[in-house]
Amino acid sequence: MSTYDSHEPRSNFGLFVTLAFVAAALLGSGVYLFQSSRSGKPAPAQPTLSEKPEVEPVAGKEPVAGKEPVAGEIEPKPFDPFDAEPEPAPEPVDTVAPSTPEQMLIDAGMGAAEFEPEVLLEKIGRSLEESDFDKASLLIGQKALDESQLKGLRDLAAIGNFRLSSMDPIVEIGELEANRKARWALNFEGGKGARIYFDLLRGNTGGWGIEKMKLLHQKAIGKAVFVDSLGITEAFLRAALGQNFDDAKSFVDPELVSDAKIAGLCIIFEEAKYKLRTQRPLRAMFNRQLTAGFIAHVEDDAGKKAADFGLNVQRKGIDQPWQVTEINLDSLLADYADRVAGGDVHYTPLVKNPTGGDTLILYFGFDEDGLTPRTHRQLDIVAGLLKINPDKKLTLSGHTDSLGTDEYNNELSGRRAGAVEKYLLSVGVPDQQIVAMAEGETKPRRPNATADGEDNPTGRRANRRTEIYLDF
Repeated sequence: MSTYDSHEPRSNFGLFVTLAFVAAALLGSGVYLFQSSRSGKPAPAQPTLSEKPEVEPVAGKEPVAGKEPVAGEIEPKPFDPFDAEPEPAPEPVDTVAPSTPEQMLIDAGMGAAEFEPEVLLEKIGRSLEESDFDKASLLIGQKALDESQLKGLRDLAAIGNFRLSSMDPIVEIGELEANRKARWALNFEGGKGARIYFDLLRGNTGGWGIEKMKLLHQKAIGKAVFVDSLGITEAFLRAALGQNFDDAKSFVDPELVSDAKIAGLCIIFEEAKYKLRTQRPLRAMFNRQLTAGFIAHVEDDAGKKAADFGLNVQRKGIDQPWQVTEINLDSLLADYADRVAGGDVHYTPLVKNPTGGDTLILYFGFDEDGLTPRTHRQLDIVAGLLKINPDKKLTLSGHTDSLGTDEYNNELSGRRAGAVEKYLLSVGVPDQQIVAMAEGETKPRRPNATADGEDNPTGRRANRRTEIYLDF
């Protein structure tokens, strides 16, 4: 006989499950009633089977349309202002993402935008070559292209003036504001040719659009196309590079920039074969209402080596003309000496004289008094200066190094000053504008000997000269 009863004890598991469901239902109902009384709102009636309860969607699931409630599903919690999280405040208007700067340019009538100015200008140039004025107008924009300018474009096209230059179709003039505003030009060579200037504005994301346009016949490109700070600076440099002393002088304040400095700059440009660099030839250091500063970048005729120098321009009032007021040639003179004088920084055509002005200098070989083609070119510039200023006089002083007797050196220095005087007279300078004198070895610019008494060939080389004093 078994030790176990033939009937196993009955399990109470089912009863426990039933009681748990009942307790959960009662607890939920109590919380619900408490929340309703707390909010002051009556509890809504329980939905019948024919009603469709408002089911709160679950993240990641879409509610199924027409789905009947399932028995045992937990009712959604009604809204309670005490428990609910506050809705986020509406976003301020000024934090709404604006249009891109390039779109803003277009919306403002400034036409298309490109990240490279050359790309935009080439598109404009090609559309003008093809007489596609609708496309050109869209690229330039209404702000820069008015009806009179559009008529000017059509007139030039009618006489065949729109064929891009094969040599330099797109030219960078310089900066108006560093990395923000720049001036470029399109060159055409058909017929009498034309040049179109564009002032470009850069957006915050880097795109460039046209802000201003100016159309000129090549023959109409005179002293200064623009009368703003960049226009005057560029016109002055163009005149000096072209050895046009008269025009260069017209752009400076004569009380602050001497004739000698202008002439010296013309000589430096000519002898070193400088030209403005093609990329960023003029960079704006600052550009304010009454004063501006630029760095000019030049390169040799092969375009392989560059040098730079600074220029300041000012105007006395907003209705007054801009003038060049300062030219800092220190770094340019060092580069010039390296190119022309074998690195001798003292062998330059422009120095300060004892009275504080600028002095032009012509150099001679050892025991020589003859002029070279190089000095002829320099004196041609000086002669032009005197011809436009008949009341101005200059003083020529001849000098030697310390080798030789005092008597011989006095005579040699006189011949050197006399050679310069003779050439100036031969090219039309009246003799009453010239004063010549011999200084011998009495006023060396550099030591003829080193500190320990050794010969100093470099110093002696700088002392064999004729100085031309232009400032009195």
